[in-house]
Amino acid sequence: MAIEVLPATAFTDIAAVLGPKRPDANVCWCLSYRIPSKLNVALRGPERGVLVQELAAQVPPPGVLAYDGDEVVGWAGVHPRADTSFARNRKIPHVDDRDVWSVWCIRVRPGHRGKGVSHHLLAGAVEFARDHGAPVIEGYPVDNHGEKVDLTMAYVGTRALFERGGFTKAATTDSVLNGFPRVLMRREL
Repeated sequence: MAIEVLPATAFTDIAAVLGPKRPDANVCWCLSYRIPSKLNVALRGPERGVLVQELAAQVPPPGVLAYDGDEVVGWAGVHPRADTSFARNRKIPHVDDRDVWSVWCIRVRPGHRGKGVSHHLLAGAVEFARDHGAPVIEGYPVDNHGEKVDLTMAYVGTRALFERGGFTKAATTDSVLNGFPRVLMRREL
């Protein structure tokens, strides 16, 4: 498997990973941390996909996509923290006032899990942030100590994944997901 990670500019590929099976469904589309909470709650059904399509046309786009050949197999949401809800999050601290980027969602399509795609996505998110001038990137994974994380909550990644990606723990948080504490992991670029 030769995984290539590219900026998420192809809306149809983003939709293949994040979109709903039914167009009227209110799935996340990886917007819950990317846009203000009131807007996130207000957007319904197809409106969510329309906003993602608009974000994909912006510079920088809202994240990166992983491809195995021509097939899209995964997604990572990555953007400047100042443009996300992490800029105002009370449970996840700010280490400093630098122009940090955040990676908050790593999703691998069914049938492609357990093959290392998440490692490629995290590395691609790091390169994407570096290519856009980020001095540092951080993520907020669970510290699960090797215990199984419910699949619906695994999108934040694990501390071990981030450590293997060159990140180090920079702070504890008050955030808990699926019963596991989240930690603030950081990597200098």
